[in-house]
Amino acid sequence: MKLIFKKLDPRAVIPSRATAGSAGMDICACLDEPVVLAPGEIRMIPTGLTAEPDCADIALLIYPRSGLSSKYGVSLANCVGVVDSDYRGAWFVPLINHGKQSFTVEHGMRIAQLIPTRILIPEIEVRDSLSETGRGSGGFGSSGI
Repeated sequence: MKLIFKKLDPRAVIPSRATAGSAGMDICACLDEPVVLAPGEIRMIPTGLTAEPDCADIALLIYPRSGLSSKYGVSLANCVGVVDSDYRGAWFVPLINHGKQSFTVEHGMRIAQLIPTRILIPEIEVRDSLSETGRGSGGFGSSGI
C-alpha cells in the first residue's frame, strides 16, 4: 500500500514514525502562530496536508498521542478521526484540552498519530429476522461487570 501526501502549505511536515516499531505516524500542527487551548476548549488545528491512499479499502485513522493525553489532558475531540479514501481536502485535527491548565500548540508540534487501516466493505442484505444467539438482545451490562 502506498500513501501519497500533498503539502497544502510548504511548511507542513509529512507524517513519519518516531521509531522503527511505532504503529502510528506523527501528525504535526501547521500554524502561523501558536494556538492556546484553554481548559475545556476545542480548536481545529491545521496540518497543511492532504493525502491519497493507492487503494479504496483504506481508512486513514487519526488517534491521540498518548503523551499529550496522559501528561497534559490534550486529546482529540472526536476520539478517533476518520479520513475516507476519497477525501482530498485539507486535514484538521480537533484538539480538546481536558486538563486544568491552558496548553499551547506550536507550529511543528506532534499533535496526533495516523494509522492507515484496511477496512471491510460489506455487501448489504436486509432480512426480517437474524440468527439466534445465547446473548440475544442483551446489551449494556447484560454480561456483568
